[in-house]
Amino acid sequence: MDDHPVVRTGMAAMLRPEPWVARVLEAGTVAEARRLATEQCPDVAVVDLRLPDGDGAALVRDLRVIAPACALLVVTMTNTEAGVRAALGAGAHGYLLKDAAPEALLAAIVTVGAGGRVIGAGVRDGATRPADRPPAPFDQLTPRELDLVTRLAGGMGNREIARELALSEKTVRNQLAIITTKLGVRDRIEAVLLSHRTGLVPRRG
Repeated sequence: MDDHPVVRTGMAAMLRPEPWVARVLEAGTVAEARRLATEQCPDVAVVDLRLPDGDGAALVRDLRVIAPACALLVVTMTNTEAGVRAALGAGAHGYLLKDAAPEALLAAIVTVGAGGRVIGAGVRDGATRPADRPPAPFDQLTPRELDLVTRLAGGMGNREIARELALSEKTVRNQLAIITTKLGVRDRIEAVLLSHRTGLVPRRG
């Protein structure tokens, strides 16, 4: 998603020959990106922060709701601490500068698509300060695992989580088992209690 046709075309041309790429969708505006995300449910979205009809960070936040299973990678010329914080705070799984090498972009797309997190070379270090990270031990989780446990702590059951993340209930159960192991807790109840105790998710009421 970029407002410059040359940039979009170049990225699309680079991605299409890759064997792991099934299709490439292009959007030049926030409105078009929202429509495509709603209709096509992409696995990964590459988002610029500067778009003609809106803010890229706000689009990232919207896409987390419209297509919750979609990994979000910001690729932009904006290299300010405020820009990085806004994008990651909105839910982006990675942040890369447009002057990155083509192989770095491909690797970043693969990484966020697999549930990882990417901060590209040269990106302002404010994005990686401890204050911006989840509290321990939740900082060990991938963004998708963190999203899942946050939904769990918010009161959602396996079926509801599976529906919102476009996963099977078995996949949700398996991922929760991995999460509890990473957190060092016995079960999902302890994971929820830990999320409240550490401040990851505020207690209701």
